[in-house]
Amino acid sequence: MKSSLRRPLGLPAAALLLAAAGCSAPDPSAGPAVPTPDARQAGHCRALHGALPDVLDGRKRRTAEPGDDFTAVWGDPAISLRCGVTRPKILTPGSEHYNPNADSADLDGVEWLPERQPDGSVRCTTVHREAWIEVTLPARVVGGAGDISALTDLADAITKTVPVGILP
Repeated sequence: MKSSLRRPLGLPAAALLLAAAGCSAPDPSAGPAVPTPDARQAGHCRALHGALPDVLDGRKRRTAEPGDDFTAVWGDPAISLRCGVTRPKILTPGSEHYNPNADSADLDGVEWLPERQPDGSVRCTTVHREAWIEVTLPARVVGGAGDISALTDLADAITKTVPVGILP
């Protein structure tokens, strides 16, 4: 696994992970909320959906409810993916959570912005891609140290289907 910590955005990773706020689905059998990407992102997301691995971090892919081309889930507790989400608040000027110095991590050619959630999970969003892709790793997967190495299983599918680019 090739990985490196990047500091294009600056805040220490521990502070970043502790500073984020978020939400999770209350029903573990329910899939993640379905995003509504614009047409450009939707095309990339549909291509990604077809290229996603059957197994992620040793967990078998299962059908997300509702089924669609913008979400995917693996295992239980589920690792969930949403493609075509909006820009993370931590990268949105004017947001109370805005932090232009947020750290990102490069895992096998995909740059991720990790944010620790109140329930111990970590939400990771791709940066510098033509579609925002968000993956939530349950607390049991990331542990206390915030291990996001499960994302390496997604690198090939993302690099093949979602080009590097900057979104507005």
